[in-house]
Amino acid sequence: MEKMRVLYVDDEPDIREIAVISLEIGEQFEVKSCSSGEEAVPFAKQWRPEVILLDVMMPVIDGPETLRRLRSQPETAAIPIIFVTARTQKQEVDRYFELGAQGVIPKPFRPMELVDDVKRILAGTATP
Repeated sequence: MEKMRVLYVDDEPDIREIAVISLEIGEQFEVKSCSSGEEAVPFAKQWRPEVILLDVMMPVIDGPETLRRLRSQPETAAIPIIFVTARTQKQEVDRYFELGAQGVIPKPFRPMELVDDVKRILAGTATP
């Protein structure tokens, strides 16, 4: 069975490492990571992940701006994007969906449930 390619983007190295390890445990995902939106846009264009998990609060280019840039490129426009964020008040979550996010995973996420959270969102069975 071919693994799904997942790109995890977060400026916090510890969170990035925990997420990558958590996502790789089930051996269903091939995971790469980037530390910024600036790095993620050209990397995604080249690697073509099947889903991107994206931190909202990052320096220089935040998650929403990274999403906008990914959507503006033909190679990455259709990739599902899931925001991973501590900013989960209803108006913020509504805004993420308006921007085109497929879903939202609250921080701190539960490492042992991250794979299931991603699969649930991609299947369209997650509740915002």
